[in-house]
Amino acid sequence: MTAPFLSIRNLGVTFTGGMRPVRAVNDVSLDVAAGEAVALIGESGSGKSVTMRAVMRLNPEKKSKLEGQILVGGRDVMAMDGRALSGFRGGEAAMIFQEPLLALDPVYTLGDQIVETIRRHEPVTRAEARARALELFERVRIPSAKSRLDNYPHEMSGGMRQRAMIALALSCRPKLLLADEPTTALDATVQIQVLLLLRELQRDLGLSIIFVTHDIGAAVEVADRIAVMYAGQIVEEASARDLIRSPRHPYTLGLLKSRAHDAMVKGARMDAIPGAPPDLANLPDGCPFAPRCYLAQAGCKTGPVAMQALGGGHQARCLRLDQTQAPAMAPAMAPDSAILPGGAAV
Repeated sequence: MTAPFLSIRNLGVTFTGGMRPVRAVNDVSLDVAAGEAVALIGESGSGKSVTMRAVMRLNPEKKSKLEGQILVGGRDVMAMDGRALSGFRGGEAAMIFQEPLLALDPVYTLGDQIVETIRRHEPVTRAEARARALELFERVRIPSAKSRLDNYPHEMSGGMRQRAMIALALSCRPKLLLADEPTTALDATVQIQVLLLLRELQRDLGLSIIFVTHDIGAAVEVADRIAVMYAGQIVEEASARDLIRSPRHPYTLGLLKSRAHDAMVKGARMDAIPGAPPDLANLPDGCPFAPRCYLAQAGCKTGPVAMQALGGGHQARCLRLDQTQAPAMAPAMAPDSAILPGGAAV
């Protein structure tokens, strides 16, 4: 069996800078094969972005504690020193951040930022680096690409800035791309364009991608496989098709039912998961979803719950999987459709 390009094993991230330690990521294990796209979905605060920042070693070292193992292309990211990390970030793995206006430097042109990044990692001339920057701008379909290289971030729209951020992330030809909610704050039409662009680039360049989102429609559009996170844990993982057709964890069922779909009756109330996510500084014993779960029993609240294999790469972290198989519990969605942001199926 081929080794995964990215392998995360028993990852834990605890923030120690406050009055109480916050266990933001708890025993996360995830594999991503070469050329595969995996989506991480879940509510805000579930640990998705912290997991991505841990892969890049971007969480503040003095205020956070990392446990577990992260291997990228067989290299141990946890063991890298500052020099190795500098080459790893951008060279082997790159990240698209949520808000490009904050991630891009406001006092340098976009072209200069890409040129500097390329020359930091490769022995090329400025002219060669600028030619690649232009090629990247054209690849991500920025209109008037040549003149746009001399724009500052504030001179471009949100959608164009996001495309420029994607170009910057791809500038040194990384093999792993971490996209942290890259369509946040974009309107629906631009969201779809960016999602389709990411999927096209992933297929053309053979990238391994982890796509972080709270929108399951966006996840289905981009990913081959989906992992659902809750309270710092992965609670279910399956192919995108299996997760939509046969969700098994009660939290996944709740996510799918709480979105608009074609079968809804006009004026009907949308199903919503009751309660709120737990305090990560004071996690309950047992399953962290138990206080909000309609299937919870005494055993769910007394000890850790292990992942259970369901076949075909589908697995879920639940003691009541025998109660989540009924077809009637699945949301009314077209299983063979790609679901776009906003609930439209095509």
